[in-house]
Amino acid sequence: MEMQMPAVKATLCLGSETHSIEACKGILSEQLIFVKGESMNILKEFITTHNVPIDVPDEVTSEDDDEAPTVKSKKVRT
Repeated sequence: MEMQMPAVKATLCLGSETHSIEACKGILSEQLIFVKGESMNILKEFITTHNVPIDVPDEVTSEDDDEAPTVKSKKVRT
């Protein structure tokens, strides 16, 4: 019996990490679905392990609050 070579291969390079995905079973569309699912799982895991919460203020404050905003006049063609 001849071994089927994988038709769909993917390599994800995320920073210093490298992940390889191969699909060997099923028709091409099934292999694509498998590789997509595996890559989404790898990306989800990468994001959750490397996610650093950033402190974002609730309101944006500006030091230029005292200045009036500059308004550009519109040129009208007649």
